[in-house]
Amino acid sequence: MVRARCPFLFSAQPVFVAASQLQRMAQVMQAVESVVALPAYREQVLAAAPAITRMGSAGPLGVFFGYDFHLDQGHLGLIEINTNAGGAMLNAVLARAQRACCTAVDQMVPTLATVAAFEHRIVEMFRHEWRLSGLGGNTRPLTSIAIVDVAPEDQYLYPEFLLFQQLFARHGLRAIIADPTALEWRGGALWHGELAIDLVYNRLTDFYLEQASSAALREAYLQGGVVLTPHPQAHALYADKRHLALFSDATRLGALGVPQSTQQILLQHVPRTEVVDAADAARLWDARRGLFFKPVAGYGSRAAYRGDKLTKRVWQDILAGDYVAQALVAPGERRVNDQVTPEAAKALKFDLRAYTYDGAVQWVAARLYQGQTTNFRTPGGGFAPVYSAPDASDSAHVTRASC
Repeated sequence: MVRARCPFLFSAQPVFVAASQLQRMAQVMQAVESVVALPAYREQVLAAAPAITRMGSAGPLGVFFGYDFHLDQGHLGLIEINTNAGGAMLNAVLARAQRACCTAVDQMVPTLATVAAFEHRIVEMFRHEWRLSGLGGNTRPLTSIAIVDVAPEDQYLYPEFLLFQQLFARHGLRAIIADPTALEWRGGALWHGELAIDLVYNRLTDFYLEQASSAALREAYLQGGVVLTPHPQAHALYADKRHLALFSDATRLGALGVPQSTQQILLQHVPRTEVVDAADAARLWDARRGLFFKPVAGYGSRAAYRGDKLTKRVWQDILAGDYVAQALVAPGERRVNDQVTPEAAKALKFDLRAYTYDGAVQWVAARLYQGQTTNFRTPGGGFAPVYSAPDASDSAHVTRASC
């Protein structure tokens, strides 16, 4: 299915990253988590968000947060946070397929035991969400999961849904893949046909369950009849791109009482971001070549634009919509040799995604691409394994090699 539907989902090339940079990625994530945990931050954010986000302050945390970074010439920048980051199971499959091409990378390639441990942590993460919800009391285990997205069989990452379904089955969990309209709220439970659903793995981009197609799921969530993960509150607290403006503003961080050490990490690694205001149109247009524009509720790089590529027509759309302007942080580059004509090497851009849960990094993957943003349409591009090199000089050396 991958070969037929998404042939550029996996890259044949790894990306090498200094171990110190991977550690710094974790520090940035933990700094964000510490700010989000502040009562003042939560009160401020949730007061401005839809009412559904204020349902409960405890319970499930949200699975598969994705912290996306650019890394270029040693400079690391957090470009966005996602709360339904796809690709974790695909990267597990990719890790199982890797073989060392030379002794230099032999110790970097994950072992089958490492991948099995990662998959086990994935299952335990969902079981932990179930326990946190309290729906099963102290005794009933999680038994059924619905992987939910609009027209799932038409989704680009549908193969991943099947991989999750198989993973859950191997651990004794019954999982179905469903469109939200196939769910029904009745008798105090969420049903898919004759199967009562304990937990919904939410892959919807209807983050606040506002569309008519999400009606049954919304009611089940509001009634506390199902565990929904990730949930609307998680999106409001983490993924609204306006938060990047706060994380990159020393004055606002200070007003929230964020410690200086945490401020330093965020200000060093979150590119300066501001909410686009039509009153600043002239200034932002003049500075556009150093900016990247993103919709505040965007996902999957949709309607995101490099400033130097903007047309006047698109600029008007940005001014009329809800956008942020982020200081441009160049992505890293990976030189890829052509197997037929080695002298015809080309450079692919890459970003790094840290999959996280409960303040810990679960896995790190790269995405290779050409163009403005990641697209899974680039020959030679796609998800790529990340190999940890001891330091930056080793990383640079190995990256230039033919691995």
